[in-house]
Amino acid sequence: MSEDVQASDPIEAAAPKAKRTAETAVLFEGVSKRFGQKLAVNNTSFRIKKGSVCGLIGPNGAGKTTSFSMMAGYLNPSEGRVQVLDYSPRQLEGLRGRLGVLPQDALLPANDRVGEFLLHMARLQGLPADKAEQSARARLAEIEGSDWWETRCGALSHGMAKRVAFAQAMLGEPEVVLLDEPTAGLDPRVAYEMRMSIKRLRGQCTVVISSHNLQELEQICDAAIVLDRGTVVAQGRMSELTAASSEVRITLKMSRRDQQGNAYRIPDGELQGPLQALGQVGGVTAVNFENDRNEIVINFDKKLAEAEVVIGHSLTLLLQHQMLISGVSKGRGLEARVMDLTD
Repeated sequence: MSEDVQASDPIEAAAPKAKRTAETAVLFEGVSKRFGQKLAVNNTSFRIKKGSVCGLIGPNGAGKTTSFSMMAGYLNPSEGRVQVLDYSPRQLEGLRGRLGVLPQDALLPANDRVGEFLLHMARLQGLPADKAEQSARARLAEIEGSDWWETRCGALSHGMAKRVAFAQAMLGEPEVVLLDEPTAGLDPRVAYEMRMSIKRLRGQCTVVISSHNLQELEQICDAAIVLDRGTVVAQGRMSELTAASSEVRITLKMSRRDQQGNAYRIPDGELQGPLQALGQVGGVTAVNFENDRNEIVINFDKKLAEAEVVIGHSLTLLLQHQMLISGVSKGRGLEARVMDLTD
């Protein structure tokens, strides 16, 4: 990881003796978790900076759910230290009203009315009666659920129940919010509204999202931690994890038709001129062609050029060389990056 990432990223590698600072929302320091003989999390260290929106990523069995559960205080680490806002997650009094959690399979009390449930949870967070109702009604309004106040939780659809659980996690003004698969099982419209709600939290509090939906996380998060087999295999800003700040990919249409209408593939030799021209673009450090994907990969120094400038010059040159372009992207995307990093 670069020095820049260590110094200023929303996620920073935690040294064994790193000092706790007011800028750290969540700290894992040498954390391991065992279930009998199974090692679910293995000597893992990271920091999540206050105010960031951070994705917790990994395939099944990577330790993602276990790490999330330790942050939420559901599990104790076998070794090492977990802290949220300088408290152990089990120190409930220190975190009361400061930590909100949305578990993946949160079950609402079927016989309670929505308003009754939210009032109860708000009081548990330490809000006085008048503030509790004010907060509960405000959070319901934010999820377009104002009309559900007298509805019994058992009568809610899956999407409605998920949104009420999200409102519960946001009661008061939590400084850290943990969301486990917040859009799982939701229809596209409700999932979109949930994403918009999460985006609005940026800068208001620290949000940690555990999810398998990598395209969604790429849209929402500033940064991410990638876990595999209980260890951190990558962490940093989203733009650096996806190489969006240092790489441009241009997909070419390599098939043409001759005068008789017969299809043929452009010989790779015809690419040499365009590739050499791209290498002369300001800030570009390397140009390669990935034959299996028909992609030109352009690496550039982000200190010397912005991705949009590189894209503009590159497209102009390729069109001058009569290349047919079928796609342009900054970096490879989070999904492709995670596939490269995990088994």
